[in-house]
Amino acid sequence: MVYEQDGQLLIRDMTAADPAIFDAEERAQGWQPTLQKHLLRLSDQQAGRAIVLVAEMERQPVGYLSVYPMAEIREGEHRCELVDFGVLERYRCRGIGSRLMDAAERIAARYTSTVWLAVGLHSGYGSAQRIYVKRGYLPDGTGAWYGGHPCTPYQPYNLDDDLVLWMSKQLDQPTLEENRHLL
Repeated sequence: MVYEQDGQLLIRDMTAADPAIFDAEERAQGWQPTLQKHLLRLSDQQAGRAIVLVAEMERQPVGYLSVYPMAEIREGEHRCELVDFGVLERYRCRGIGSRLMDAAERIAARYTSTVWLAVGLHSGYGSAQRIYVKRGYLPDGTGAWYGGHPCTPYQPYNLDDDLVLWMSKQLDQPTLEENRHLL
């Protein structure tokens, strides 16, 4: 499905070719291998658990963001969650991330009035941290989490991708007419 298209940017569902492309591009920019992560997102999309958005410029995948309408955030607690937001470094500062977030929030608004995300705390997440705050996401007040559990104060934790802060945003609820193109 195509969610947005203009002369320069296309936002569409993930295809079977995208995971390998993102893995190769992210390795080239010095990131950890990501093939398994992208294959999981594709599998979740195929199973109907997620809507996986891919931004494409000149027929090249350049960014991604997944919407999980019923993610299990905490044990027994389900919420609409945005997961794995990324724009390849050489395509940043072009508004691609904002347009991916716009599309993801429009989709999330079909399911809920509040959308959630967890953002990593190390500097590799600096761009994501900034865009989330600029877009109105607020910490949920539960503090830092590690490996899916709240951190215990004054205990040591690794500064890796498992150390996160949960944030949420109230969404404007669109009318049926405004969302008709997504149905």
